[in-house]
Formats: sequence, C-alpha cells, structure tokens
Amino acid sequence: MKSVRFPRKFRVYLPLIIVFAVLVFIMPKTAKLTFDYKKGSPWMYETLVAQFDFPVLKTEAQIQQERDKAWGERIPYYRHNKNVLRDVEKTLEETDLESYSYLKGDFAAYFNKLYDKGVISFEADTLEGKTTLPNMIYLQTGKRAERMPVSEIHTPATAEAQFREHLKSLCPNADVDSIFTAYGLTGLFRQNLVFDSQTTDLVHDDAVDYISTTAGIVKAGQVIVSQGEIITAEVELMLDSYKNEYDKNIGYQGSSVYQWFSSLLFALALVIVLFLAIYYCNSKIFEQFNKYLYLLMMFTLAAVAASSISGYPSAYFYMVPFTLISLYLLAFFKQRVVFTVYVISLLPVLFFAANGIEIFIIYLVAGVVGMLVFEYFNRGWLQFVTAFIVFAVMVLVWLAFRLMEGLDTLSEYPIIIYMAFGAFLSVAGYPLIYLFEKIFKLVSKSKLVELSDTSNKLLRRLADEAPGTFQHCLQVMNLADAVARSIDANVALVRAGALYHDIGKLANPACFTENKTEGVNYHEGLTYKESAQDIISHVKNGLEFAEKIGLPSIVKDFIRTHHGTSCTGYFYNKYLNEGGDPNDVAEFFYDGAKPVTKEQVILMLCDSVEAASRSLKDYSQENVSALVENIVRGKMADGQLSEAEISISELNIVKDVMKTYIQQMYHARVAYPKRALRARR
Repeated sequence: MKSVRFPRKFRVYLPLIIVFAVLVFIMPKTAKLTFDYKKGSPWMYETLVAQFDFPVLKTEAQIQQERDKAWGERIPYYRHNKNVLRDVEKTLEETDLESYSYLKGDFAAYFNKLYDKGVISFEADTLEGKTTLPNMIYLQTGKRAERMPVSEIHTPATAEAQFREHLKSLCPNADVDSIFTAYGLTGLFRQNLVFDSQTTDLVHDDAVDYISTTAGIVKAGQVIVSQGEIITAEVELMLDSYKNEYDKNIGYQGSSVYQWFSSLLFALALVIVLFLAIYYCNSKIFEQFNKYLYLLMMFTLAAVAASSISGYPSAYFYMVPFTLISLYLLAFFKQRVVFTVYVISLLPVLFFAANGIEIFIIYLVAGVVGMLVFEYFNRGWLQFVTAFIVFAVMVLVWLAFRLMEGLDTLSEYPIIIYMAFGAFLSVAGYPLIYLFEKIFKLVSKSKLVELSDTSNKLLRRLADEAPGTFQHCLQVMNLADAVARSIDANVALVRAGALYHDIGKLANPACFTENKTEGVNYHEGLTYKESAQDIISHVKNGLEFAEKIGLPSIVKDFIRTHHGTSCTGYFYNKYLNEGGDPNDVAEFFYDGAKPVTKEQVILMLCDSVEAASRSLKDYSQENVSALVENIVRGKMADGQLSEAEISISELNIVKDVMKTYIQQMYHARVAYPKRALRARR
C-alpha cells in the first residue's frame, strides 16, 4: 500500500494547530493577580485597597511554630494503679516487724494516704526525649481529671525519705537505716501513677487542631499597601492572603468565556512567534518534517512542564530542567535556531510562575551558557562539569536578584538545593536524546562523533583492506573539516560523510589506483566501459554496506552525492579518444544524485581536489590555485552544483581554504645535510 503524503502546507500547519490546542488546554482559565513583590522591596504599583473582607493567613512556618509550642507545653495524663497499694498492704501484713509490730497500723495508714495521693516516676516514654520534667500533670479519677502540680506528688525516693523522717519521729532512739535493712521496707515505695499516653495524645491533638490558621481579618476598603511603601513581613503576609483569596474565589467569578478567549489569544501569540522564529532562522526546517515535529515537541514539552508545576510553590520551578531543552535542541540544530526556539520555549514560564520574570531570566542565562559549555564538555563525566557550570550560573543570577531586593531575601537560600537538583537533571536526562533519535529518525552530534571514531569495525576493515582509500578518506575529512568551519557548515556531519563516502571500495579495493599493488594492473584486459562500471559500482556497493551497518540516511547521502551524475573522466576520455561512439557513453556516468546541502557540496569538491592534488608535481601557489579553480569550474559547468544550497561568496571561501590547505599539506621540506665522515687519525 502506498503511503499517504500530505500536502506541504498541511504538514506545516497541522502540527502547529495541535500545539495551539495543547496550549489553550493548559493555559490558566482563571483571573489571577499578577503583582510581583518581595519582602524588603518597595511596592511598585498603585496603592492597593482591599476589595473584599479576607482573613490574614498565617504562614506554614508560623503554624508549625505554634504546633511545636503546643507540643512542648502539653500536660501528661496519669491514672492510679490500685494493685500497687494492695501489694504493699499484703507485703506489710506478711512482714514480721518483731518488736516494732505495734507500728503496723500506723504504717498502713501512712501508705494508704501516700498511695491515695499518688507516687510518680517519670520514665523515658513519658518525657519523649525531653530533658526537663513537666510542672503539671492531670490525675484521672473515674471520668474526672484533676490538675495537680508535680511538686505536690511524691516520687519513690521522696516518699521513702519522708517515711524515714516519720519513723524517726515515732522511734527517736531507733536506727532507721537498720530497721529498713532488717525488714525490707525500701521495697514498699513504688510508683502507682501510670502514664496514660493515649489520653495525653488525644487531648493534645485536639488542642493542636484548634490552633487558628489566621492572624486577623482585613476589611473591605482597608489599605493593604501604599505605593512606594517598603514591604514588611506583615504586609507580605497580607498580600499573600489577599492574592490567595482572590485567586481562589474572585478569580472564578468572571466570565469563563473571557478567560477562554484570553487563553486562545495567548496560545495564538506563542504559536505565531514560534512559526516566525523557525521561518526566519531556517525556513528549510519546514521541509524536514521529522526535525520540524521534534522542534515543536520540545516547545510543547517545556510548556507542559511549566503548566504541571504551576500549582506548587515557585521554588519547584528550579527543579524542572528547562536547560535540558536547549541541549536537546543543540543536538540537531544550529545555535541560531536553538537560541531562538529556546527563548520562546521559556515564555510559558511567565504565565505559570508567580515570579515568572525572575525564573525566565535565570533559565535564559543558564540555557545559553549551557549550550556554549556543552560544546566542550559533552563526553562522559565531563558532562557533570556542564551541570556544575549551569548550577553556578543559576545561583549567581539568583543572588543578583536577591541583592537588588535586599539582603533580607537571602534567607531563601534553600532554593539553591532545588537549583542543584535541576542542574543535575540537565545532565542525567541527556541520554534520552538517543531515544529521540530513534523516534524522530534524527542524527545527533554525539552520534556523528561516535561514527567518526576510526577504531570502529568497518573503518578498521577499510584501513586493513584498502589502506590507500582509508588514507584518502582521512585527508578528505581533514580538508572538509577546515572548509566546513570557514562557512559555518555542520563540521561533525561532513567529517562523518568524508570517512564513509568511499566505503564501497571495500568490495573491490584493487580496482582503484590508490590501492594499486606494484606490478598488478586490475584494469588490464578490461574494456573502458567495464572499467568505468567497476569504478562506478563503488557508490552502489557503499550504499549496501551502509544499509547493513545501519548508517543514518543523512550520512548515506554523502555516498550517493559525492560524485553526483558526473563521469569517470579517465576512461571516458580514453574511450572517446580511441574512436568510441559519443552517443553510447551512458556506462561512463554515475547514476547518483547531485549534492544539495552545503556539507554535500563541500565533500564533493574536497574529494575531487584531494584526489587530483596527488598528481601534481609542483605544489606552487599558482599550480594549486589553478587546480582548485579548474575543478570547481568544471563541477559548475557540468551542472553538478545546480541544486546546491551554497552561495557564490561561500564558494569563493571554500576555494580559498582548499588552496591554503593543499599548499600546507604538501609544503616543501628542508633537506637535512649529511654529516661528512672524518677519517680517524
């Protein structure tokens, strides 16, 4: 079944319509206050008067402080353990006091009175980590609880000490210590007040729940803040409360039609700006549907990320790795396109973040710096250098904002932790670029650099089986590199194309003069047409090799276009010079495609110039210049550059760079004189 091909305009506008629909859907639909303010900074707007009554809400920190205070002031609850008194009475009854038996009645009365009031012992579970004892307790009796000072309640130690004094008063001449030891009276002093943790926690939780979340009420008509007034902590609290009440209630009272219409206008503005940016930066992106879709997806991804975090505190925006968007774009586009689209991708932050301007500027600077730095630190652990630099830049810009607002705002320093996390995600999330490569069938700079590694299996085979061709590819790569840099072409792409453009020669290395073995002539005994066809077949064979190893299409295009539709000049001229039929020359011409991109043109010219330069006997400036001019002129006359996207001025630069490079590559070297041997005396 033949695939459906949409009209070009439809392929451009349909994705934009989808992006527009997504933006409309995620745009805020309620009226919100757009005031931007900070504690310690002046109020830059007109005097703000309350339009309605609203409560002044305490901050979470204030509420938590009150909760902590309430927890510290909680009073523990205790209840009697009646079994303790029974055990003491039984023990006392069973104890033979001998000559002091007459005191048992007095002892029993004493312990009844003692344990009726209660004996307490503060254990670790009661104190719950606190080092100080409570001043008050609640003593439960039935369904009632009596508040009692701790100072009025005995501990086992104080009860024993008091009983010793009581015994001493009863028996002034007796040895109290001996009596305690002899009759084991120490064991009669035990704790009978048991800590009731369940009741304590229940009562405390109820008290905490009743802590007020408001710190007063502002009446309608009351001035909240005057123009030019320095925003204090109290004013900031009123502004936050007013904004919260407005966004929660008042914002929903407006017409929903107006809100939707507002979202439509904002979304339309963003889409138009994005379209114009692509059009003026590189309109050919519209013709590269996969690149176009990828670019729109990055923009939409940034907008959705900003929308999803809008309901959280502004600090959370620093955790979102917006910088990663610039790196994702940089993998497939030039910096001019990347910068423009990245800036537009950050615009939704202005709609969704309370301090959108600050966050926008921070990520704008961080993204630009990240793009520049990533060009140098993009491999292995060096990527973390990029993350650190991005983090440092974000902190510096954030500090600049804080210093403008006053040193008091530096108390917000925990935001730096969010920045560190976001910067780390900018690197940790970069490997997803390989997934995008597969989905959108794109080739990143990282992939091109990987393909340019001469230690890979195919290139090592080319070096072993066709060493002359391999050296030719290396020379073409270096020459093309210098040329590409001079006209701002894709250096990584042209290097990869140069290395693989002749891999088809692996099928028959001996056919090509650079691999010729001394004394062996492959073309001996072949007709000119047969020789030409063997030469031409390296393009077809190269495409087959490329298909087997999964070489990206953008690299395979170099194999297809490096000879274009030109002829095999040597055998073509031989054929005609020896009386060949000029109307029967189709076998001498390549059936490839003419170069289109700058990179393809560069490779075609560098391939021809490098090969032809090997035949020069004199590498003078005049000879090299004439060689380059003739080759370029010949390609143009043959129509090989008729579809090329390269200007005359760029072509002149290309020629100048090639001339300079060839002369430097084949410059004359100084002959070292031989040392004369002296006869030994």
